[in-house]
Amino acid sequence: MTTTAFAFILGAYLIGSLSFAVIVTRLMGMADPRTYGSKNPGATNVLRSGKKLAAVLTLLGDGVKGWLAVFLVASFGPAYGLGEQQVAMAGLAVLFGHMWPVFFGFKGGKGVATAVGVLLAFSPWLALAALVTWLFMAFVVKISSLSAIVACVMVPVYAYFIVGPQSVYFGTCIIIAILVVHRHKSNLVNLLTGTEDKIGKADEQGKS
Repeated sequence: MTTTAFAFILGAYLIGSLSFAVIVTRLMGMADPRTYGSKNPGATNVLRSGKKLAAVLTLLGDGVKGWLAVFLVASFGPAYGLGEQQVAMAGLAVLFGHMWPVFFGFKGGKGVATAVGVLLAFSPWLALAALVTWLFMAFVVKISSLSAIVACVMVPVYAYFIVGPQSVYFGTCIIIAILVVHRHKSNLVNLLTGTEDKIGKADEQGKS
């Protein structure tokens, strides 16, 4: 890996390390989302505070950073000899940053919004397919975590047809799906035991 490629990928990781759940709640004078509910620094847990604006800003911030990190490499990388492989690596790097942020003790979120941002930069159709899947599942089962898990599992399938199995983005989508599902392991346990909460249900015990 060249020094330039490393610098771009490191930059993507650092962008991912900006935990908007923590940043937004601090700026708004709210409690740290890592101290209540599921203790997950993500939009769903921030929503438990009752501050919808904070949750929306967290969602947008986490999504935009995923898109931005990939966009920067895709836009400026070719001038330094970087190609799709480095773009894909930036997508993984920003997701790693979100999940294990250097600025916040390596304790990050589950990566759903950031992953969608990355997919948007890879292909708008990929992001749209994932989003529609989440919305459909959320409407049917009304469980955010299950909707996210199903959407992530379907992403590689969509990628197979949208970007093709020969694309480096296809393999990257498989890794993204594995990472996000892995981060939902506690939710999987709750789903299996029937204790996972539905969307809109306040839960101070943080089961989801």
